[in-house]
Amino acid sequence: MAFPRLTSFLSAMMLFAVACSSPSNGTERAGTSTVADPPAVAETESDGEPEVQPDPDRESDHDFAEVGPLVESFVADNGLNGAGLIVVHRDDGVIYHEHWGEFSEDRVSLIASSTKMITAGVLLKLQDEGLLDIDEPVAEQVEWGDANPDITPAQLLSNSSGLVGLAPNPVYSPYLCQFIAAGTLQGCAESIFITDRDDDRVIEPDTEFRYGGAQWQVAGAVAEIVSGKSWAELIDEIYVEPCELDGLAYNNHFGSIGAGFGYPAAFEADPSVLAPTDNPNMEGGAYVTTGDYGTLLLMHLRDGVCGDTQVLSPEALALMHDDRVERVYGGDAQRPDLGYGLGWWVDRDSGRISDPGAYGSVPWLDLDDGYGAFLVVEATSAVGNELAELLYDVIDDAVVPARP
Repeated sequence: MAFPRLTSFLSAMMLFAVACSSPSNGTERAGTSTVADPPAVAETESDGEPEVQPDPDRESDHDFAEVGPLVESFVADNGLNGAGLIVVHRDDGVIYHEHWGEFSEDRVSLIASSTKMITAGVLLKLQDEGLLDIDEPVAEQVEWGDANPDITPAQLLSNSSGLVGLAPNPVYSPYLCQFIAAGTLQGCAESIFITDRDDDRVIEPDTEFRYGGAQWQVAGAVAEIVSGKSWAELIDEIYVEPCELDGLAYNNHFGSIGAGFGYPAAFEADPSVLAPTDNPNMEGGAYVTTGDYGTLLLMHLRDGVCGDTQVLSPEALALMHDDRVERVYGGDAQRPDLGYGLGWWVDRDSGRISDPGAYGSVPWLDLDDGYGAFLVVEATSAVGNELAELLYDVIDDAVVPARP
């Protein structure tokens, strides 16, 4: 099969793998920080209002005066086209929402690996509904699963399946369909799972952390098969409708407009430039507005509730936030201070969990203090995470003193 623009695509995927390979520890610019041993999600009740509406009686308690000048200066100094930032609070809803440069509340941005926590939530929802068990082998849930009889969805979502990850070769030829819009998600996943061309590279599951790659495409296909629905239908039913999201959707832009070193300029905040696909990229194909991502973060802080709808159970969220690689096989996510749950990096020192993307998006949650933030620039992981490092303490100081 011939793959479009494969030569330029190769360089883009190399950057994609390096940029998303691990969060930063504060001394390097390749990622973001996240949380160790996150506590159980606190029990809260929804007030039935839209999830991203602030409480006007408490809005003044949070002082974000330092944020605007800091971001504005950073955008100018780095020649960026803009930035967006939303901060949400478990009790108060949206407590800060601002944009700079070309960005606005309705701007849609590609978010690369910040897609992962959204994808993981779909499979946890299907587990909540009794349609799959993330700890049962894929082989018991799909017809073609026998090729790797021991791999489970939980291992796929924690980058611990033993399949080849993005490093050291993100364009590993047996798995290339994950980056191509042609074909179907189920067809791509089946070809990945049953190929014997990877036999010398696949290892036992739950023995090593291998970030990203084709294992996520397999997870998405499992979701389609057990639910009998397309990925687009699942996203609409699980997130878009109950959370009243306007800008969230998936595509597979990597083989078409994703070539190059950084954010695909051809996207121009316009999803219509993307050809329709039945093979959306599960680990990096989402696009979204800041407000919509903030709504999803708030859902994570409010026991899985959007408005009056229970999107995910508290038990599902606890599994997503937990440091699975440490709990299950005593591993780490490329550094001793770093773990991984289901779609979330777990920083064992800082008290944050995060899901950074190669294009400069940085979502994070502080579960102890009950708030989260989503920062987006349209640049590179290094640039986005440099700005995030400047903002962590400033945002924390703005939020935490307001807590009773």
